[in-house]
Amino acid sequence: MMQFNFSRREALKRCGLGMGSLALADTMWRSGNAMGSEAINTPGDAAQLAGFNGEVVPHFPAKAKRVIHLFMNGGPSQVDSFDRKPALEEFDGKTAPTGNLKTERPTGNVMRSPYKWDRYGDCGLEVSELFANTAKHADDLCVINSMYADVPNHEPSLLLMNCGEARLIRPAMGSWLTYGLGTDNENLPSFIAMCPGGYPIKESQNWQNGFLPGKYQGTYIDSSFATVERLIENIRPRSVHPANQREQLDLLARMNQAHAEARGNDPQLESRIESFELAYRMQSEASEAFDVSRETQETLQMYGDGNFARQALIARRLVERGVRFVQLYTGAGQPWDSHDDLDKAHRRVAKGVDQAIGALLADLKRTGLLDETLVIWGGEFGRTPVVEMPKEGANQGKMNGRDHNHYGFTMWMAGGGVNAGTRVGATDELGFKAVENRVHVHDLHATILRLMGYDHKRLTYRYAGRDFRLTDVHGRVVDEIIA
Repeated sequence: MMQFNFSRREALKRCGLGMGSLALADTMWRSGNAMGSEAINTPGDAAQLAGFNGEVVPHFPAKAKRVIHLFMNGGPSQVDSFDRKPALEEFDGKTAPTGNLKTERPTGNVMRSPYKWDRYGDCGLEVSELFANTAKHADDLCVINSMYADVPNHEPSLLLMNCGEARLIRPAMGSWLTYGLGTDNENLPSFIAMCPGGYPIKESQNWQNGFLPGKYQGTYIDSSFATVERLIENIRPRSVHPANQREQLDLLARMNQAHAEARGNDPQLESRIESFELAYRMQSEASEAFDVSRETQETLQMYGDGNFARQALIARRLVERGVRFVQLYTGAGQPWDSHDDLDKAHRRVAKGVDQAIGALLADLKRTGLLDETLVIWGGEFGRTPVVEMPKEGANQGKMNGRDHNHYGFTMWMAGGGVNAGTRVGATDELGFKAVENRVHVHDLHATILRLMGYDHKRLTYRYAGRDFRLTDVHGRVVDEIIA
């Protein structure tokens, strides 16, 4: 009679794993026969569309290999940046002819843009003085003037833009991309989020891995620090020689492996163990990648001073070293949230980012990286073309700001196979609502995945009995964005 040296609980656990393996094998067989080897989905594996040779095989030829997401958290005003509306001058101080859409707070009459505008590039793109440096690259931009989201609130809109779901815990876009494409550099995290001075609204949920394995979570960096030692704590061991440290980690790895095997190789535990090795490998390469002092004085001057300039330069250094997804936040909280004093507030925040964005685009183009790097600019929503009414404790009783606006706002993309020097869609006469070729956030995500070589309907992960994807059950590829 056959004897088993494990408990009933362990027996049930092993049987469960066995049935899961059979189900997985059946799923892989059916997927492979239905769609070909490119469609094979092996949950939990970074190369989940790889076939059996371990090489990542996207669904389509990828136009972009890496992403830099310039997140203007707080909601920049589209009618004061990249979506000029002459009608704001005509109706300034008057009731909006089409009425006011309901947003988060009470709003009043139309408020004109306080900024000067000019045309740039062969495409003739109109851009306000806030982004004069960015505008020099007008012929490289694909400006989407018809974005829209679901609600006029920061928290759900941030999660929708980052994770494709406004309410529930879902993996971030950077996590989905690194899950699908893997990494080009084993010594650096494949997904890095930088925000100077602290966290944006919703904090680390913006770069969460959700139900994907822990190794796909974004690595947060407080880019307000200038030195590598402050940017990444304990990046250099102070009291241990590298050879001794390697011996310590080898011992720790053996102990952790035994610990993991005794607990059924729990994925979360495996991700934690792997993080130790990544941290060790980062000690040499990250120290070099994050050290902007290695750049020429000319390059440093081109990017300018300040936190965003430093993190934009770091972003270029990271993508040229193979980091898959780099996200740059304007700052902690919601810097673009101009409920009052819009003129001064937007000028101040734009001054801190515009030079660096222009320099980043120029630098990527100079090095040839722009062709395979997708640069994305925008916030979680836009702002109303009408003034926000005074509200005690909210806008100091002033009437010179704009409320949140999810009905219509602007984002732009550059590089990575986008249709450069073009505009996609349009808002209404005042810039309140997207009315032509409307692009939802799900559509944006579907298009980004397409540029990276993936069909958004087929990049899935099975969790709790369902195949999840970044675009949930929505989304269309916006063909006008793709060159």
